[in-house]
Amino acid sequence: MTIQWYPGHMAKAKRQAEEKLKLVDFVIELVDARAPFSSENPVLHQLLQNKPKMVVLMKKDLADPAITDQWLHYYEQQNVSALAIEANNKKDIQKVIQYGKDLGSEKMEKLKAKGVRPRPLRAMILGIPNVGKSTLINRLANKKTADTGDRPGVTKKQQWIKVKKDFELLDTPGILWPKFEEEEIGYRLASIGTIKDTILPKEDVAAYILDYVSSHYPDLLEQRYGFQSFDDIMDAFEHIGRKRGCLESGGVVNFDKTSDVILQDLRSGKLGLISFEQPE
Repeated sequence: MTIQWYPGHMAKAKRQAEEKLKLVDFVIELVDARAPFSSENPVLHQLLQNKPKMVVLMKKDLADPAITDQWLHYYEQQNVSALAIEANNKKDIQKVIQYGKDLGSEKMEKLKAKGVRPRPLRAMILGIPNVGKSTLINRLANKKTADTGDRPGVTKKQQWIKVKKDFELLDTPGILWPKFEEEEIGYRLASIGTIKDTILPKEDVAAYILDYVSSHYPDLLEQRYGFQSFDDIMDAFEHIGRKRGCLESGGVVNFDKTSDVILQDLRSGKLGLISFEQPE
């Protein structure tokens, strides 16, 4: 099964990003800490080529911290500057600024040697939709400069944003690649809310979440819903639906509402700190 979703503004954003790359000193690529591989855009590798890059694992407060540490170790082994952050944590925001300064220091030294007057570092923020780009930009700038939302595709244009005297950031719309060849990647991204809920059936995504959590985090499943495993996914939906009051007249469980409960429990962190993939 191939999942395709490539709105016109994303194709345009890719072209614009390619054009603007020559204006920046380095790139900040955002990924979701719960699924760093699946939320990394392979198209960006073609665009960036030798441009210096730092990877920021967003939403670390929703991910399994032990697995996040594995990812940071993995990036270190790949000689990629990487850090995991929670966008509302001021210390984490300062780390992003410091990492950026370190990454751009070589470029600044070269410009200084050529007699070029000092200027702020210029960086481009890239990432797939709903990974937290606008939220991070607002925290870096310490004011609301970019639109935010809990749905993919809120940012639709590019804009330069000043971050004190340290940076000039180029915000860009989220860019997805044309299709997901691996079905698993599509379900991971749908689970964490990176692609629109209309792309895959909600019940299928909710079932994927329950299967995964049952296999990898059974204790969390028991804490939230009162069971660790199940033989039939329908029984799991019935149990959760009744427990959470997702009922229609006559006491019939509404599976659509139950799916919404499961999705929101995962995305809000109420189900627990969960990561969907490890570096290996």
